[in-house]
Amino acid sequence: MYKNLAAALAAACFFSPAFPQSTAPVKAAFVYVAPLTDAGWVRQHDQGRLAVEAALPGQVKTSYVENVAEGPDAERVIRDLAMQGHQIIFTPSFGYMEPTLKVAREFPNVKFESVTGYKTAPNVAASNARYYEGRYLAGIAAGRMATQAGYVAGFPIPEVLQGINAFTLGMRSVNPQATVRVVFLGEWFNPPRERDAAMSLMNQGTEVLAFHTGSNAVMVAAQERGKLAVAYHSDMRKVAPDAQVAAVTHQWGDYYTRRVKAVLDGSWKSAQVWGGVREGMIRVDSFGSKVPAAVQAEVLARQKDMANGRLTVFAGGKTGVKDNEGKTMIAAGQSLDDGAILGMNWLVEGVATKLPR
Repeated sequence: MYKNLAAALAAACFFSPAFPQSTAPVKAAFVYVAPLTDAGWVRQHDQGRLAVEAALPGQVKTSYVENVAEGPDAERVIRDLAMQGHQIIFTPSFGYMEPTLKVAREFPNVKFESVTGYKTAPNVAASNARYYEGRYLAGIAAGRMATQAGYVAGFPIPEVLQGINAFTLGMRSVNPQATVRVVFLGEWFNPPRERDAAMSLMNQGTEVLAFHTGSNAVMVAAQERGKLAVAYHSDMRKVAPDAQVAAVTHQWGDYYTRRVKAVLDGSWKSAQVWGGVREGMIRVDSFGSKVPAAVQAEVLARQKDMANGRLTVFAGGKTGVKDNEGKTMIAAGQSLDDGAILGMNWLVEGVATKLPR
């Protein structure tokens, strides 16, 4: 479904001499689903915004609106930004996809970037990152240091399930006895509930935590209890210097800069991009002080293998991969294509929690 990032960007950003280069600064806006804090999902996208400003001094003027709920509020904010004359609007949250498409129909001359969405239109591009690749690598580190893991998650959508499954597969690739227990919160950003879920998992024997929510509450809870945790979105050693195993980070600066440049030179086109470790959109680094040097080296070596195409996360290997109800989901010697990954609706063997139905 998605093309290689480099190819997609080349197609999306190719300079066409038929369009004169603009001399006025491009007005670019960003809509954030949660408050802008020191770390987390919104912070990483804001780092991408700042990277655009640094790369295009005098050629772009950026702004952002934070803590915008998905649904009607998002539609109102996106429409307001279009009416204010922004030429490109980035909407990085899955629940922004439909509001973005709706507003885009009203403003055909405005370019929209639906980040984590999958639907496109002539003036709407879709982009996402293969977060699950980082999850697998972090799982290797976690599996070397623990057997019982807990996972605090927002919603049981494919993107989240990909991460849970990849993390579990990574753990079990080095520790076959590893298990993962999941708590689904039904929301992306609620620090008190994220913390409560983490505490509950640790009370059940969890040794290492991972999460797919918007704050650093899980990391803080792990630090307080003397447990381990994998940071998500950004490096969180500031709040969890002893707890952090590693950080699964996503890097948006290059993509955002390319898309704004395309508006500047008139070459912007709708595209679908899904990039991972190979394309520099996902990275595992920022190892904590408790992680042995040998484990760090192992993870980095596997990350290099992934970048070079020698490691595929959702591959059946010699024995195949089963879900946690015993059904074979990936046959031996086979691997999932992008369509199957994007539609993932099952949990892998080793996950102790049943999928909500």
